[in-house]
Amino acid sequence: MTALGKTAQGLRTFAGDVTSGFFEITHNSFALVGLAVVFAVITLTARPDLRQAGEEKLMSWLQSRQVAVEEVEAEVETAAVTEPDAIDRATAANPKDLPKEQAAVAYWLSKKYRVAPEPLSALVAAAYDAGQRAKLDPTLILAVMAVESSFNPFAQSAVGAQGLMQVMTKVHSDKYDRFGGKLAAFDPVTNVRVGVKVLQECIARAGSIEGGLRYYVGAANLNSDGGYASKVLSERARLHQVAKGRAPDRSVSAPATSASATPADTPRTEKVALLTAS
Repeated sequence: MTALGKTAQGLRTFAGDVTSGFFEITHNSFALVGLAVVFAVITLTARPDLRQAGEEKLMSWLQSRQVAVEEVEAEVETAAVTEPDAIDRATAANPKDLPKEQAAVAYWLSKKYRVAPEPLSALVAAAYDAGQRAKLDPTLILAVMAVESSFNPFAQSAVGAQGLMQVMTKVHSDKYDRFGGKLAAFDPVTNVRVGVKVLQECIARAGSIEGGLRYYVGAANLNSDGGYASKVLSERARLHQVAKGRAPDRSVSAPATSASATPADTPRTEKVALLTAS
């Protein structure tokens, strides 16, 4: 027999031995498992006390698992009720965290318009931020808010002007697109940003702040703006004094824009036509 043949025969013999050993071990293992099961059954049958003890341990384990599951479910429900992220949705800030000038303005407006200082602090901060971006006096922005809505973020006029700065949402819906749509008009900070953009455009179009305010209220082509610009500029002057740390002079007022007044809705109605055409 050649060397190659001997090698092949050796491999076959080795494989046969391994296979036989595997089956022997498997057979014996299954036999042992079977014997263990039979022994357990006989033991539990002969010793009811052991069976009862096992059942009690199993029941105790199942009950502890149920309690653990109920506790987890209760924690989830509690978390859903308390909504820990609600603070993130609140438009509010601590006045003490604002610069001294802004804090003074926030406290003064809070007292005058009977609005909590925390939300007003957030609005003052938003006005200063937006004013810096648009190169507008933040006290002018706050004065517009004061006259337009008295700081009511959900205000709406008869002709559809909405929010803090009473922006004509239907006319300026495109400006709300980047904020998620027209419903953002009732988000205070978003309304301020959009309102400032509209005010900036009106002032640029008119060439002056007073003229821009007349455009903003929709009275640019009317004989009178109903005293609107005068009210805004007077409030702005008072806010200037507060921001400088001085008590506002109640006699401070801006020059009257006209001698006669018109109904409040008239400028707003005109505003729709003016801004739609622009």
